[in-house]
Amino acid sequence: MTLSEKKIYGIIGSPLKHSLSPGMHNAAFAALKINAEYRKFELKEGELAPFFGSLKEKNICGLNVTVPYKEKVISLLDKISDEAKIIGAVNTIKVSGSGLEGFNTDGEGFIKSLKDDLGFDPRAKAVIILGAGGASRAISVYLCKEKSASIVIYDIDRDKAARLANHLKENFKGVNLSHAGSVAELPLDKADLLVNATPIGLKESDPCVIDPGLLNRNTMVYDIIYNPKTKLLKAAEEKASKAASGLGMFLYQGMAAFEIWTGEPAPKEVMQKALEGHI
Repeated sequence: MTLSEKKIYGIIGSPLKHSLSPGMHNAAFAALKINAEYRKFELKEGELAPFFGSLKEKNICGLNVTVPYKEKVISLLDKISDEAKIIGAVNTIKVSGSGLEGFNTDGEGFIKSLKDDLGFDPRAKAVIILGAGGASRAISVYLCKEKSASIVIYDIDRDKAARLANHLKENFKGVNLSHAGSVAELPLDKADLLVNATPIGLKESDPCVIDPGLLNRNTMVYDIIYNPKTKLLKAAEEKASKAASGLGMFLYQGMAAFEIWTGEPAPKEVMQKALEGHI
């Protein structure tokens, strides 16, 4: 590769039509005068292995991974970080001379958003997480690392919630971990933090993920969905609860990925402005 050759980064997944990652990362490359471009690579499952076999040929130096491939790419990598192993999913890949290395920056992005944007420290706090999918796994692992006092997980698939709670128990001590069989079993009156890590709210027609009447005004509400504003966030704001969408989480996970790829500090204000301009 010559010094003048443009480095390629991008996102793989399906669908990618509404991805905000290209605008955010291309703004960052331009601001730091890095000769690079971020692209969308919408792939069918059968195209994954051939695509990974041609990364160096295409001068692809790094990738983000979104649904439905965060788990499926792991077998194609040479190495994954300890956090990604525990989470069981990868959202960032670095391509280097030593091979392909996978990371998961979702949980880190969530914690930074909680602390930096909202002034909320999850240490010794009681947390409820709605959903037991990939986002919930990343968030719950990092909340355990931050030593939250307790985490209760609820998912409409009870077995999935139980498996996640048990997985966390095997990897972390000192956190009271459990799952709820129904919304009625959730200790919403005692929660310091309620996280919606389900896709409920992505459609304007979706209902509120829980009965708004169950919300406690002293509970911080974090909905990882950032567009549109969900009924959960609207209900929390009406109750004067402290509430936030997942835009901060998305920004910080992107910043962490940028730094893994480039070794340069990510330009937060540039990336944030680019994100807000696309919503």
